[in-house]
Amino acid sequence: MTYELDHQDVRTNGITLHVVQCGPATGQLVILLHGFPEFWYGWRHQIQALAAAGYRVLAPDQRGYNRSDKPRGAAAYRLEILGADVLGLLEAAGRETAIVIGHDWGAAVAWWLAANAPERILRVAILNVPHPAVLGHALRRMPRQLVKSWYIFFFQLPWLPEKLFRRHQYRFGRRALRGTSRPGTFTTEDLHRYVAAWSRPGALTGMINWYRAAFRKPGRIGRVGRIRIPVHILWGRRDAFLEPVLAERSLEWWGNGQLTYFEQATHWLHQEEPAAVNKLLLAFLAAEG
Repeated sequence: MTYELDHQDVRTNGITLHVVQCGPATGQLVILLHGFPEFWYGWRHQIQALAAAGYRVLAPDQRGYNRSDKPRGAAAYRLEILGADVLGLLEAAGRETAIVIGHDWGAAVAWWLAANAPERILRVAILNVPHPAVLGHALRRMPRQLVKSWYIFFFQLPWLPEKLFRRHQYRFGRRALRGTSRPGTFTTEDLHRYVAAWSRPGALTGMINWYRAAFRKPGRIGRVGRIRIPVHILWGRRDAFLEPVLAERSLEWWGNGQLTYFEQATHWLHQEEPAAVNKLLLAFLAAEG
């Protein structure tokens, strides 16, 4: 069964998020959290599959992105605030609990929720982002990871990243998608949608402020504790941004989880191998315990 995509503006944590909703109203709530430089559309291959399986799916543009609010200042994008945005979506939906699936920065928010709101989050699926403490350690101690993360440090500069992003007609963003994914993953139409999202007033600064908030106070990135709820990490080994070993090291931070590598996938595994990813997600969501 195919469900309509319902676009709504939802008040949460003092701001308004644009949220795509899909699936039966009474289904178990599943929240999909995108990362940089995407928006809700990054989950286009998962939304209908989850809805058809009976889940009520919410895919927000997270704060700073696309049609959602873009508060001023990097401090408005701290991890605990981003997590509170998601908990506010549960409140707005009238739900006590939800399952969270996150990719890239959305996965970092999912890690925070798993550690800090285990009574509200039933389980989390993590796509290609390690536990924040593992990433923080890697940025200090792993030269290979430090080289891969060069852009994080560039994003700490005020206004210049945004200016260069626009001056070169969003080429950095387009390359971040097409240049690091398997051929054919992102169509020309997909890229038009992304450029339209990046072009919205305040979007570039809002998006980059996620990085500024995390790394201006480096100690914050590791302030996510041990995980006790079920976790499944899905990881494309050919990730251009993150070393695969970080997924294995993240295993040390929870006692009820599993890890699946996709040998031929990149950072964008849920868009490169949607059928396989969806099958694993559905099995994980339906598992007991």
